[in-house]
Amino acid sequence: MKLFISADIEGCVGTTLASETHKDMPEYRQFARQMTEEVAAVCEAALEAGADEIVVKDGHGDATNIDFTALPDRVTLIRGKSGHPYNMMFGLDDSFDAVLYVGYHAPAGNGGNPISHTSTGNSNQILLNGKVMSEFMLNTYTAAMMGVPAVFISGDEAICSLAREMVPAITTAAVKKGVGGSTISMSKAAADRLLRSRVKEALSRDPGACRISMPEKFEYVVNYKDLKKAYQMSFFPGAERVDERTNRVVSSNYRDIVTAHSFMVY
Repeated sequence: MKLFISADIEGCVGTTLASETHKDMPEYRQFARQMTEEVAAVCEAALEAGADEIVVKDGHGDATNIDFTALPDRVTLIRGKSGHPYNMMFGLDDSFDAVLYVGYHAPAGNGGNPISHTSTGNSNQILLNGKVMSEFMLNTYTAAMMGVPAVFISGDEAICSLAREMVPAITTAAVKKGVGGSTISMSKAAADRLLRSRVKEALSRDPGACRISMPEKFEYVVNYKDLKKAYQMSFFPGAERVDERTNRVVSSNYRDIVTAHSFMVY
């Protein structure tokens, strides 16, 4: 069994403030360590469940947050940003059996996490075919494009709920929830137990139950916080300006959407 793990930090235990996720802030180290520990727990549980090979993609910020010395044997870590449009899913191909997400969070425009966003802080909200697009949605369609099902996600309650809407059979592990500008998190020990048990549960099931179909057409709509950014990105090839804060791209090829996203919100 070959697994791909995409990891983020905002959905990990305790993370509440944007400053806690920024490398230039003194409090960052504590939360990067927590991200590492959650990824390591998921890897260990997956290996115990029968995984032969695991590839982890560090998906937060500059993608050099996870301490590679803390990961178990048979785990490969992809660090840094290659520049490939797949971004948090860089390294995934159709040779993998399943995708797992760790530390994922609520999308821009959703109150389920004090630092909710979608890829960057540049958008008020992003819609994909009329639904609020999260990083989970973006990346799960990327995986589906290659025929790889998403079978597990951990993070805040909001993203776990949204994940079940998109992939009803997915196994979730909500380690915290957001309330206004605060978070309510379970303890590190409780989160560790939950992650390990839910990963084993996910991998004991038929991954085929988590397969989703690709829509025939995609409409990607970004509403920007900044007027200049909105205007500038309206010149991206294939983009259409909807209003002074909103641009959209329509395509039947999902690679066009992933590529547009990798430019239009960064």
